[in-house]
Amino acid sequence: MTFKDILLEENVGGFDLFLRALIGSVATIALAMDLVETYPWNWLVALVALAGLFTAMTRHCTPYHYLGINTAKNNYSSPISSSVR
Repeated sequence: MTFKDILLEENVGGFDLFLRALIGSVATIALAMDLVETYPWNWLVALVALAGLFTAMTRHCTPYHYLGINTAKNNYSSPISSSVR
């Protein structure tokens, strides 16, 4: 498996996807409203916002790949996708 295949693999879905998008959005709003003012905490909240929104948009989490976790539903067994192949 190449590095490109690893990065294009969707392994985030369902409730996990919703939770990542929600936490990333709340963290972004907290930063925009200046609710986090102290120096080390604002960078930590910014990192959480970036990671949450990025993994929600790409539906890929690299640590999930290496740990073998996949919360995305694979529709490979549906008749429509098998007839397309």
